[in-house]
Amino acid sequence: MKLTINKKEHSFEGNKTLAQILKENPDINGDKRYLVAKINNELKDLNTIPVENDMIELLDFSSDEGRAIYWHSSSHILAMAVMRLFKDTRLGIGPSIENGFYYDFLVEKPFTVDDLKKIEKEMKRIVRENIFFVKKDVSKEQAKEILSKNNEELKLELIDELEGDISIYENNEFFDLCKGPHLPSTGYVRAIKLLHVAGAYWKGDEKNQMLSRIYGVSFPDKEMLKEHLHNLEEAKKRDHRKLGKQLGIYSLFEKAGSGLAFWHPNGTTILETIERFWKDEHIRRGYELVRTPHIAKAELWDTSGHLSYYRDNMYIFNMDKEEYVIKPMNCPGHILIYNTKIHSYRDLPIRYAELGTVYRYERSGTMHGLLRVRGFTQDDAHIFCTPEQLENELDKTFDFAIFIIESFGYEKYTIELSMCDPDNMDKYAGTTEEWTFAEKTLRTILDKKNVPYKEIPGEAVFYGPKIDIKLHDAIGNKWQGPTIQFDFNLPRRFNVTYIGSDNQEHLVYMIHRALLGSLERFVGGLIEHYAGKFPLWLAPKQVSIMTVTEETVEYAKEIADTLRKNDIRIFEDYRNEKIGYKIRESENNLYPYMLIIGAKEKENDSVSVRIKGEGDLGSMKIDDLIIRLKNEIDLKK
Repeated sequence: MKLTINKKEHSFEGNKTLAQILKENPDINGDKRYLVAKINNELKDLNTIPVENDMIELLDFSSDEGRAIYWHSSSHILAMAVMRLFKDTRLGIGPSIENGFYYDFLVEKPFTVDDLKKIEKEMKRIVRENIFFVKKDVSKEQAKEILSKNNEELKLELIDELEGDISIYENNEFFDLCKGPHLPSTGYVRAIKLLHVAGAYWKGDEKNQMLSRIYGVSFPDKEMLKEHLHNLEEAKKRDHRKLGKQLGIYSLFEKAGSGLAFWHPNGTTILETIERFWKDEHIRRGYELVRTPHIAKAELWDTSGHLSYYRDNMYIFNMDKEEYVIKPMNCPGHILIYNTKIHSYRDLPIRYAELGTVYRYERSGTMHGLLRVRGFTQDDAHIFCTPEQLENELDKTFDFAIFIIESFGYEKYTIELSMCDPDNMDKYAGTTEEWTFAEKTLRTILDKKNVPYKEIPGEAVFYGPKIDIKLHDAIGNKWQGPTIQFDFNLPRRFNVTYIGSDNQEHLVYMIHRALLGSLERFVGGLIEHYAGKFPLWLAPKQVSIMTVTEETVEYAKEIADTLRKNDIRIFEDYRNEKIGYKIRESENNLYPYMLIIGAKEKENDSVSVRIKGEGDLGSMKIDDLIIRLKNEIDLKK
């Protein structure tokens, strides 16, 4: 929540800090609700003294900025506790992250679980002490002198990378190199929990020393912490790495190489189902499907600029005395296809779409199941259009994106509009006029859709502004969803043009868009969203057929053939095992429907139907069951 106040209107007397003003106005800041301020649109500590005409927004924990400050201040409390207990420790960095915070420490031996218990206890003591966060601006030389006395070698390395004067924050005997802002005091943190410890290379570079990283989370009240810890336990149950193995979806083999997924039959069925749906919906909307090679000469990637920008993330090899690149992205290939002939404005828009497998080098420590891999398939599409067609194309693309994500069961999402930094336009491709036009068009689309969104100045990549849609799964985790992005770079580099109504050549407006992104990451997200209990249309095996006795096997096989002919995916279990055992196995394998076939079912030419999570539906004729299954598949429920 935000609250806007003004010093003049509220008659705040004297040179008081915001923290003092709020303390005197408990009706505004009951129970230390507000954490940080935006003064004239710049984040400041509540220990700031406002002047008469300042416009002040007070931010609480519900805001992104408020949470970030809360968690960053908690990381300082963590560092304070560690330095009290382990005096020979050296400090790394301690940022807030999406769901909490961490701090990196240089220690002789990694922290243990018992150490974490001691550190957490000390943190709670520091919170009770209600120690103030005090900011001090110092010169680089002063900061070096302070840090040298404490042998803070990692912090000294960071100072060498900074320019101009810097700031430190003190909490009694503890200080840290930090630009802030922070909470007024440690007492603002009400509920705190250390989660785990892990190894992390300094600055993320495996050539540097290994540090001990402690992760934690904190909240303004204990109930919020309790709910968060519950969700963490739920997330462990939903972990796609665990369920992916249990359900036979995919494997990663070190023998084959890190970050390369091998899809089992169940996983391949999920992928094929997604891809058929994706292709059908694109063709319905006027896209043309293309395919591009997995390798190309380095010359192509030099023209596109990728060779100079992304060389360290590309797989490059030599053949026939020439340098080749394994495809890291699909856009240059689509442009080559477009440029095979001259296009008139009457030909546009042209929409090329591809499920293109690409390869990018990721550091070994950054890979995580299907979420971060080295080989993945992107659902890329590129739209070539005129400026006049731009708004309509973006409008339809946005609607398409929402249709896709809702089809996969995502009901909640947040939208971000990443824009340029208007004070540093020299670092962007394209003209200021083009950026203004593109950003205005994206904003117009979002306003017309009447959806909430957040503008993020300075977050656009160098080649264009974009809309990002973040998906919220069943337990509130956020996943990267559709991206709709302009490109002012590649049309110029490849001279991608059309002939306008004036018979002159013009650069096209080019839109990149991915609705699923990486299919590997998307499937990983689906596994966790559904906890492996896929809706019928996505389930690798939709129906499990189980026999009670040997005498019903032939009848069960007839049922299986009928279902197969109706495109129902089945699993057959004719083993000589007790039916209760078979049912438990089917439950564990998360099959949506289970058909139990005994002598009674054979005699009545029927099947006994159970639904995962709902129990026994009773006896049904196979034709009636097929109608039910097909209706459910069509509805994608």
